[in-house]
Amino acid sequence: MSNGLTTDHQPAFDELLGRIRQTRQAVFAQANTALIDLYWSVGQVISQKVQREAWGKGVVAELARHLARHAPELKGFSDKNLWRMKQFYETYAADTALVRLVRELPWSHNLAIFSRCKTADERAFYLHLAREKKYAFRELDRQISASLFERSRLGEAKLSTVLREIHPAAGQAFKDSYVLEFLGLPEAHSEADLQRALLQHMKAFILELGHDFIFVGEEYRLQVGNQDFYIDLLFFHRGLAALVAFELKIGRFMPEHLGQLGFYLEALDRDVRKPHENPSIGVLLCRDQDEEVVEYALSRNLSPALIAQYTLQLPDKKLLQARLHEILTRELPADNDNL
Repeated sequence: MSNGLTTDHQPAFDELLGRIRQTRQAVFAQANTALIDLYWSVGQVISQKVQREAWGKGVVAELARHLARHAPELKGFSDKNLWRMKQFYETYAADTALVRLVRELPWSHNLAIFSRCKTADERAFYLHLAREKKYAFRELDRQISASLFERSRLGEAKLSTVLREIHPAAGQAFKDSYVLEFLGLPEAHSEADLQRALLQHMKAFILELGHDFIFVGEEYRLQVGNQDFYIDLLFFHRGLAALVAFELKIGRFMPEHLGQLGFYLEALDRDVRKPHENPSIGVLLCRDQDEEVVEYALSRNLSPALIAQYTLQLPDKKLLQARLHEILTRELPADNDNL
Protein backbone atom coordinates (compact mmCIF):
# COMPACT_ATOMS: atom_id res chain seq x y z
CA MET A 1 0.00 0.00 0.00
CA SER A 2 1.40 3.38 -0.98
CA ASN A 3 2.00 6.00 1.69
CA GLY A 4 1.45 8.80 -0.80
CA LEU A 5 5.10 9.82 -0.97
CA THR A 6 7.31 9.75 -4.02
CA THR A 7 11.04 9.37 -4.39
CA ASP A 8 11.14 12.99 -5.61
CA HIS A 9 11.07 14.08 -1.98
CA GLN A 10 13.90 11.77 -0.89
CA PRO A 11 16.77 14.30 -1.24
CA ALA A 12 14.90 16.92 0.82
CA PHE A 13 13.99 14.34 3.47
CA ASP A 14 17.59 13.16 3.72
CA GLU A 15 18.81 16.74 4.02
CA LEU A 16 16.41 17.44 6.88
CA LEU A 17 17.36 14.20 8.61
CA GLY A 18 21.01 15.18 8.34
CA ARG A 19 20.32 18.57 9.91
CA ILE A 20 18.38 16.99 12.78
CA ARG A 21 21.18 14.52 13.51
CA GLN A 22 23.84 17.21 13.27
CA THR A 23 21.95 19.46 15.66
CA ARG A 24 21.37 16.63 18.13
CA GLN A 25 25.08 15.82 18.11
CA ALA A 26 25.90 19.49 18.68
CA VAL A 27 23.47 19.64 21.61
CA PHE A 28 24.95 16.52 23.17
CA ALA A 29 28.47 17.91 22.71
CA GLN A 30 27.51 21.22 24.33
CA ALA A 31 25.82 19.43 27.21
CA ASN A 32 28.88 17.26 27.76
CA THR A 33 31.19 20.28 27.71
CA ALA A 34 28.98 22.06 30.24
CA LEU A 35 28.99 19.00 32.51
CA ILE A 36 32.78 18.65 32.34
CA ASP A 37 33.13 22.37 33.08
CA LEU A 38 30.86 21.92 36.11
CA TYR A 39 32.88 18.99 37.45
CA TRP A 40 36.06 20.98 36.87
CA SER A 41 34.79 24.00 38.80
CA VAL A 42 33.48 21.83 41.67
CA GLY A 43 36.83 20.06 41.83
CA GLN A 44 38.64 23.40 41.78
CA VAL A 45 36.64 24.78 44.70
CA ILE A 46 37.11 21.63 46.78
CA SER A 47 40.84 21.56 46.00
CA GLN A 48 41.23 25.17 47.09
CA LYS A 49 39.18 24.57 50.25
CA VAL A 50 41.35 21.58 51.14
CA GLN A 51 44.50 23.64 50.72
CA ARG A 52 43.38 26.91 52.31
CA GLU A 53 40.74 25.91 54.84
CA ALA A 54 41.84 22.37 55.67
CA TRP A 55 38.74 20.70 54.34
CA GLY A 56 38.94 16.97 54.87
CA LYS A 57 36.91 13.94 53.91
CA GLY A 58 34.43 14.66 56.68
CA VAL A 59 33.60 18.11 55.31
CA VAL A 60 33.28 16.77 51.77
CA ALA A 61 30.98 13.99 53.02
CA GLU A 62 28.89 16.68 54.73
CA LEU A 63 28.78 18.60 51.44
CA ALA A 64 27.53 15.48 49.65
CA ARG A 65 24.75 15.04 52.21
CA HIS A 66 23.82 18.72 51.87
CA LEU A 67 23.51 18.40 48.09
CA ALA A 68 21.47 15.21 48.39
CA ARG A 69 19.13 16.79 50.96
CA HIS A 70 18.50 20.06 49.12
CA ALA A 71 18.68 18.78 45.54
CA PRO A 72 17.70 15.10 45.54
CA GLU A 73 17.27 15.20 41.78
CA LEU A 74 21.02 15.64 41.36
CA LYS A 75 22.93 12.45 40.63
CA GLY A 76 26.65 11.77 40.74
CA PHE A 77 27.61 14.04 43.65
CA SER A 78 28.46 11.48 46.32
CA ASP A 79 31.47 12.20 48.52
CA LYS A 80 33.48 9.67 46.48
CA ASN A 81 32.61 11.44 43.22
CA LEU A 82 33.35 14.85 44.72
CA TRP A 83 36.84 13.64 45.59
CA ARG A 84 37.19 12.39 42.00
CA MET A 85 36.30 15.86 40.73
CA LYS A 86 39.02 17.26 42.98
CA GLN A 87 41.49 14.75 41.55
CA PHE A 88 40.32 15.59 38.02
CA TYR A 89 41.01 19.29 38.53
CA GLU A 90 44.37 18.74 40.22
CA THR A 91 45.49 16.31 37.49
CA TYR A 92 45.10 18.83 34.68
CA ALA A 93 45.25 22.23 36.42
CA ALA A 94 48.87 22.76 35.41
CA ASP A 95 48.55 21.09 32.02
CA THR A 96 46.80 23.64 29.83
CA ALA A 97 47.54 21.66 26.67
CA LEU A 98 45.21 18.86 27.81
CA VAL A 99 42.42 20.95 29.31
CA ARG A 100 40.82 21.45 25.89
CA LEU A 101 40.86 17.71 25.22
CA VAL A 102 39.17 16.70 28.47
CA ARG A 103 36.22 18.98 27.63
CA GLU A 104 35.62 16.97 24.43
CA LEU A 105 35.26 13.58 26.14
CA PRO A 106 32.52 12.15 28.36
CA TRP A 107 33.09 12.02 32.11
CA SER A 108 33.38 8.22 32.06
CA HIS A 109 36.28 8.45 29.59
CA ASN A 110 37.99 11.16 31.62
CA LEU A 111 37.55 9.20 34.82
CA ALA A 112 39.17 6.11 33.31
CA ILE A 113 42.12 8.11 31.98
CA PHE A 114 43.02 10.31 34.94
CA SER A 115 42.42 7.59 37.53
CA ARG A 116 44.35 4.83 35.73
CA CYS A 117 47.14 6.66 33.89
CA LYS A 118 50.19 7.63 35.89
CA THR A 119 52.01 10.14 33.68
CA ALA A 120 51.08 13.18 31.60
CA ASP A 121 52.36 11.46 28.45
CA GLU A 122 50.14 8.45 29.05
CA ARG A 123 47.09 10.63 29.74
CA ALA A 124 47.74 12.67 26.60
CA PHE A 125 48.09 9.47 24.56
CA TYR A 126 44.68 8.11 25.59
CA LEU A 127 42.95 11.50 25.40
CA HIS A 128 44.07 11.95 21.80
CA LEU A 129 43.29 8.32 20.98
CA ALA A 130 39.77 8.43 22.44
CA ARG A 131 38.95 11.63 20.57
CA GLU A 132 40.47 10.54 17.27
CA LYS A 133 38.97 7.02 17.26
CA LYS A 134 35.69 8.06 18.92
CA TYR A 135 36.01 5.16 21.32
CA ALA A 136 33.09 4.00 23.41
CA PHE A 137 33.96 3.63 27.09
CA ARG A 138 34.44 -0.15 26.88
CA GLU A 139 36.80 0.24 23.95
CA LEU A 140 38.90 2.85 25.75
CA ASP A 141 38.92 0.85 28.98
CA ARG A 142 40.10 -2.23 27.12
CA GLN A 143 42.96 -0.35 25.43
CA ILE A 144 44.17 0.90 28.80
CA SER A 145 43.96 -2.63 30.22
CA ALA A 146 45.91 -3.90 27.21
CA SER A 147 48.66 -1.33 27.95
CA LEU A 148 48.53 0.13 24.45
CA PHE A 149 50.54 3.19 25.52
CA GLU A 150 53.47 1.16 26.85
CA ARG A 151 53.38 -1.30 23.96
CA SER A 152 53.43 1.49 21.39
CA ARG A 153 56.50 2.99 23.05
CA LEU A 154 58.40 -0.25 23.59
CA GLY A 155 58.01 -1.97 20.23
CA GLU A 156 57.79 -0.67 16.69
CA ALA A 157 56.12 -2.77 14.02
CA LYS A 158 58.65 -4.95 12.20
CA LEU A 159 58.24 -3.86 8.58
CA SER A 160 60.09 -4.85 5.44
CA THR A 161 62.02 -2.11 3.65
CA VAL A 162 59.65 -2.36 0.69
CA LEU A 163 56.63 -1.84 2.94
CA ARG A 164 58.19 1.31 4.44
CA GLU A 165 58.85 2.68 0.95
CA ILE A 166 55.43 1.87 -0.53
CA HIS A 167 53.40 2.74 2.57
CA PRO A 168 55.27 5.37 4.66
CA ALA A 169 52.37 5.49 7.15
CA ALA A 170 52.38 1.72 7.77
CA GLY A 171 54.34 2.14 10.99
CA GLN A 172 51.36 3.95 12.52
CA ALA A 173 48.80 1.50 11.15
CA PHE A 174 50.30 -1.71 12.56
CA LYS A 175 51.62 -2.87 15.92
CA ASP A 176 54.55 -4.97 16.99
CA SER A 177 52.25 -7.21 19.05
CA TYR A 178 48.54 -7.87 19.37
CA VAL A 179 46.76 -8.81 22.59
CA LEU A 180 44.03 -11.39 21.98
CA GLU A 181 42.94 -12.25 25.52
CA PHE A 182 39.30 -11.90 24.47
CA LEU A 183 39.55 -15.11 22.42
CA GLY A 184 39.56 -17.29 25.54
CA LEU A 185 41.83 -19.85 23.88
CA PRO A 186 43.92 -22.33 25.88
CA GLU A 187 47.70 -22.14 25.64
CA ALA A 188 47.68 -25.25 23.44
CA HIS A 189 45.63 -24.49 20.32
CA SER A 190 45.74 -25.06 16.60
CA GLU A 191 45.77 -22.55 13.76
CA ALA A 192 42.20 -23.61 13.00
CA ASP A 193 41.25 -22.84 16.62
CA LEU A 194 42.88 -19.43 16.35
CA GLN A 195 41.17 -18.60 13.07
CA ARG A 196 37.79 -19.79 14.31
CA ALA A 197 38.09 -17.75 17.51
CA LEU A 198 39.10 -14.62 15.60
CA LEU A 199 36.05 -14.96 13.37
CA GLN A 200 33.79 -15.37 16.39
CA HIS A 201 35.28 -12.25 18.02
CA MET A 202 35.85 -10.18 14.88
CA LYS A 203 34.54 -6.94 16.40
CA ALA A 204 37.04 -7.17 19.28
CA PHE A 205 39.81 -8.18 16.88
CA ILE A 206 39.20 -5.14 14.67
CA LEU A 207 39.29 -2.94 17.76
CA GLU A 208 42.72 -4.39 18.56
CA LEU A 209 43.85 -3.96 14.95
CA GLY A 210 42.44 -0.43 14.53
CA HIS A 211 39.18 1.04 13.26
CA ASP A 212 40.47 1.53 9.71
CA PHE A 213 40.44 -2.23 9.11
CA ILE A 214 37.48 -3.67 7.20
CA PHE A 215 37.03 -7.44 7.18
CA VAL A 216 36.78 -8.94 3.68
CA GLY A 217 36.70 -12.69 4.36
CA GLU A 218 38.32 -15.83 5.74
CA GLU A 219 39.95 -18.59 3.69
CA TYR A 220 39.96 -16.12 0.81
CA ARG A 221 40.45 -18.12 -2.36
CA LEU A 222 43.15 -17.24 -4.88
CA GLN A 223 43.30 -19.17 -8.14
CA VAL A 224 46.71 -19.26 -9.78
CA GLY A 225 47.08 -21.53 -12.78
CA ASN A 226 45.11 -24.66 -12.04
CA GLN A 227 45.60 -24.48 -8.28
CA ASP A 228 43.65 -22.86 -5.45
CA PHE A 229 45.30 -21.10 -2.53
CA TYR A 230 43.64 -19.67 0.57
CA ILE A 231 44.52 -16.61 2.67
CA ASP A 232 43.64 -17.10 6.34
CA LEU A 233 42.08 -13.64 6.81
CA LEU A 234 41.76 -10.78 4.34
CA PHE A 235 41.11 -7.16 5.33
CA PHE A 236 41.07 -3.77 3.65
CA HIS A 237 42.72 -0.80 5.35
CA ARG A 238 40.93 2.44 4.57
CA GLY A 239 43.77 4.77 5.54
CA LEU A 240 46.37 2.93 3.47
CA ALA A 241 43.86 2.08 0.71
CA ALA A 242 45.26 -1.43 0.49
CA LEU A 243 44.26 -5.05 0.96
CA VAL A 244 45.86 -6.65 4.02
CA ALA A 245 46.40 -10.42 4.07
CA PHE A 246 46.83 -12.07 7.49
CA GLU A 247 48.55 -15.43 7.78
CA LEU A 248 48.26 -17.11 11.19
CA LYS A 249 51.10 -19.12 12.71
CA ILE A 250 50.74 -20.69 16.15
CA GLY A 251 54.47 -21.39 16.41
CA ARG A 252 57.68 -19.40 16.04
CA PHE A 253 58.27 -17.31 12.93
CA MET A 254 60.29 -19.08 10.25
CA PRO A 255 61.85 -17.27 7.24
CA GLU A 256 60.07 -19.54 4.74
CA HIS A 257 56.74 -18.11 5.92
CA LEU A 258 57.55 -14.91 4.04
CA GLY A 259 57.83 -16.75 0.73
CA GLN A 260 54.28 -18.04 1.01
CA LEU A 261 52.98 -14.61 2.04
CA GLY A 262 54.81 -12.90 -0.83
CA PHE A 263 53.15 -15.31 -3.27
CA TYR A 264 49.72 -14.39 -1.90
CA LEU A 265 50.45 -10.67 -2.23
CA GLU A 266 51.52 -11.10 -5.85
CA ALA A 267 48.28 -12.93 -6.61
CA LEU A 268 46.21 -10.28 -4.82
CA ASP A 269 47.86 -7.44 -6.74
CA ARG A 270 47.49 -9.15 -10.11
CA ASP A 271 43.98 -10.56 -9.77
CA VAL A 272 42.11 -8.84 -6.93
CA ARG A 273 43.45 -5.33 -6.31
CA LYS A 274 41.49 -2.53 -7.99
CA PRO A 275 43.30 0.10 -10.10
CA HIS A 276 42.86 2.91 -7.55
CA GLU A 277 44.15 0.81 -4.62
CA ASN A 278 47.71 0.65 -3.35
CA PRO A 279 49.84 -2.52 -3.34
CA SER A 280 48.63 -5.22 -0.95
CA ILE A 281 50.24 -5.75 2.46
CA GLY A 282 50.99 -9.03 4.20
CA VAL A 283 50.98 -9.67 7.95
CA LEU A 284 52.46 -12.77 9.54
CA LEU A 285 50.82 -13.07 12.95
CA CYS A 286 52.97 -15.49 14.95
CA ARG A 287 52.89 -16.82 18.50
CA ASP A 288 56.64 -16.31 18.95
CA GLN A 289 59.58 -14.80 17.12
CA ASP A 290 63.34 -14.49 17.34
CA GLU A 291 64.21 -10.82 16.92
CA GLU A 292 67.44 -11.49 15.04
CA VAL A 293 65.82 -13.98 12.67
CA VAL A 294 63.05 -11.47 11.97
CA GLU A 295 65.58 -8.73 11.20
CA TYR A 296 67.53 -10.94 8.81
CA ALA A 297 64.40 -12.20 7.06
CA LEU A 298 62.95 -8.73 6.50
CA SER A 299 66.16 -6.96 5.51
CA ARG A 300 66.09 -8.13 1.87
CA ASN A 301 62.50 -9.22 1.57
CA LEU A 302 60.96 -7.78 -1.59
CA SER A 303 57.32 -7.90 -0.46
CA PRO A 304 55.44 -5.22 1.53
CA ALA A 305 55.16 -7.43 4.60
CA LEU A 306 55.49 -7.27 8.37
CA ILE A 307 55.81 -9.70 11.24
CA ALA A 308 53.84 -9.34 14.46
CA GLN A 309 53.41 -11.43 17.56
CA TYR A 310 50.20 -12.28 19.38
CA THR A 311 49.58 -13.06 23.02
CA LEU A 312 46.54 -14.57 24.71
CA GLN A 313 46.92 -12.72 28.02
CA LEU A 314 46.77 -9.08 29.01
CA PRO A 315 50.33 -7.81 29.49
CA ASP A 316 51.75 -7.07 32.93
CA LYS A 317 51.30 -3.30 33.01
CA LYS A 318 53.76 -2.77 35.86
CA LEU A 319 56.43 -4.77 34.05
CA LEU A 320 55.91 -2.77 30.84
CA GLN A 321 56.06 0.50 32.80
CA ALA A 322 59.31 -0.58 34.43
CA ARG A 323 60.83 -1.42 31.03
CA LEU A 324 59.66 1.88 29.57
CA HIS A 325 61.07 3.77 32.56
CA GLU A 326 64.40 2.00 32.10
CA ILE A 327 64.56 2.91 28.41
CA LEU A 328 63.63 6.55 29.03
CA THR A 329 66.20 6.80 31.82
CA ARG A 330 68.96 5.54 29.50
CA GLU A 331 67.95 8.10 26.87
CA LEU A 332 68.09 11.07 29.27
CA PRO A 333 71.31 13.06 29.86
CA ALA A 334 73.37 11.82 32.78
CA ASP A 335 72.58 14.88 34.90
CA ASN A 336 68.79 14.57 34.42
CA ASP A 337 67.24 12.73 37.36
CA ASN A 338 63.67 13.89 36.98
CA LEU A 339 62.38 10.35 36.41
